[in-house]
Amino acid sequence: MMKLRRLDDVMGGTALHPIVRSDLEAARTVVLEGQHTPQVRRRLLRVVGELSQLAGWVYADAGHYPQARQTYLDGVSAANEAGDRPLAGQLLSTLSYLITNTENPRDAFLLARSALKGAARQAPPVVRALLGERVAWAAANFGDAEASRRALAEVDDEFDRRRPEDEEPDWTYWLNRDEVDVMRARCAVRLGDAVAAENVLSPVMERYPADRAREAALYRSWLAEAYARSGNAASARTTLDQVRAVAAEAGSIRLEQRVSEVEVIITDSRRTSDSHRTNHDGRNRRPS
Repeated sequence: MMKLRRLDDVMGGTALHPIVRSDLEAARTVVLEGQHTPQVRRRLLRVVGELSQLAGWVYADAGHYPQARQTYLDGVSAANEAGDRPLAGQLLSTLSYLITNTENPRDAFLLARSALKGAARQAPPVVRALLGERVAWAAANFGDAEASRRALAEVDDEFDRRRPEDEEPDWTYWLNRDEVDVMRARCAVRLGDAVAAENVLSPVMERYPADRAREAALYRSWLAEAYARSGNAASARTTLDQVRAVAAEAGSIRLEQRVSEVEVIITDSRRTSDSHRTNHDGRNRRPS
């Protein structure tokens, strides 16, 4: 399981989802066809739940959204039967992230809050921080700045509560302060504060691990969008070209879509800038 999660750091969903799906199907078969003690069955169900979360994630990265949604929901059932409320919350929260990005952010916000509330009592601080990020992201995507900022403040508080002795699930291995700052910057972009996003995201990208090329490119796409929205078209274009070069090799539909989205934003911002310049010049030109 650990190796599969780390593979997601370096492989796109197009290549990885068949591998994860195979392991998930094998785990499901063991649960369905084997005879196990209640304790062993709970452990196996937890494996199914964790694999379902990873499978849903890589399905989404490969652009297979219906399969991702169903896999998350199947994983919730397994996690609930195993009695693992933090894992069930993680699955529902990741589903909310998918819904935010592909469907209705308001619905996703309600789901993300429910996932956090349901998991909170049993979850260590790092899990509450992770689930809180999805609340902030959904809120930012339907324009509720106050709800997003409040959720991000709670994420900061939870992250600061982490202690070395905490028993943290392996699926939180990637969450660190830089990742929290990335989410803060992305929310700022969505809420129209491009300058704040640049100030937060630029130093993170300078030190982001080079071997996590897809994630670095995804995050850099938000920096490109921030540049475009603040009127820095040249930096936006240069940054997006860097992202595009990674997207060509990454095997990630999610990354390819981001390139297309930001390309439109850069083009629109340039047209708006040109229009303003033309209007300004016209107003100030002396009649001949």
